[in-house]
Amino acid sequence: MLSVYKQFVVNNSVPFKSLLLTYHLFLTSMQRRGRIVGFFLLFLIRFVFGNPVVAQHKRMTTEAYIQKYKKVAIQKMRDYKIPASITLAQGILESGSGNSRLARKANNHFGIKCHKDWHGKRFYMDDDVKRECFRKYKKAAESYRDHSLFLTRRGRYSFLFRYNITDYKKWAYGLKKAGYATNPKYPKLLIQIIHRYHLDQYDKEALEGKRHWNKRTKRTVPPVIADFPAVGNSPNGLYKVYKNNGKRLIIARKNDTYEKIADAFELHLRQLFRYNDVDKKHKIKEGEIIYLQKKRRKPKHKYKIHLVRSGETLQSISQLYGIRLSRIDKVNNLPKGIQVPVGTRLKLR
Repeated sequence: MLSVYKQFVVNNSVPFKSLLLTYHLFLTSMQRRGRIVGFFLLFLIRFVFGNPVVAQHKRMTTEAYIQKYKKVAIQKMRDYKIPASITLAQGILESGSGNSRLARKANNHFGIKCHKDWHGKRFYMDDDVKRECFRKYKKAAESYRDHSLFLTRRGRYSFLFRYNITDYKKWAYGLKKAGYATNPKYPKLLIQIIHRYHLDQYDKEALEGKRHWNKRTKRTVPPVIADFPAVGNSPNGLYKVYKNNGKRLIIARKNDTYEKIADAFELHLRQLFRYNDVDKKHKIKEGEIIYLQKKRRKPKHKYKIHLVRSGETLQSISQLYGIRLSRIDKVNNLPKGIQVPVGTRLKLR
């Protein structure tokens, strides 16, 4: 995962030496063959290598990097519960403050490789092995989002979200424990960057903004199963039928299976799986909501935001509101199968 910043510095020294040699030839040609040949050679230098003076000015400082991406890191902290200080420190360390070749050419600030589930653009460069495949993004913010998803989607990082969100030291050592980086000094490097640039201030800013948002936004209590109105029974009389968001459903009993429910309501198994956004491997739990009809695209008008609670999944949330799982993914720009952390603010409409 960790991009090699030193490689960036070394690689850039090679064309610099070539520039010195070429400029020496330029000066010699000016003396021997006059201005025309000299200007022609200068044109070639700039065409092949670019203007070294301009390139030097384009190099981003760490302070400029922080100013440019601090808002992105703060927003990702609010959305995914990852400390903004940790995200910024990782971006600084792994991209060389946005100056690494991978950051400049592919907008990839965290050295995220392609993996099997990547279907976007690719960028190839030597890292651990020759011509490794890295993800290429249109904007750097997409790299920040992917970094957040990388941590929230993989089970080996799940313990991190039990830490206090402002305890960046625990997060730094936790990342090393989870195998994020092989460098034994990785946690200390992150902490040093956080201390030097006072990045913990952005953790406080993210939390302050969250409190302001909570004050401005009227909290809406999620639906309660006990409030679902009863509308009848199954043809065989074994199940009581309820309605939520205008769609018929039942509350699963102990030892229920989709086969039993399909038989009781004369439905095809595939229909039940599709209605409830599950596959055939899913095991029904007692008290689970099982829909007998295709869910709606949107919840009732009063439900606009849901704060993820302990034990909830996106699928269980979609059942609670009677809306399609694919719709929640689309509205929140989430990849299929993601496990969102507790406290995540989900849009429902």
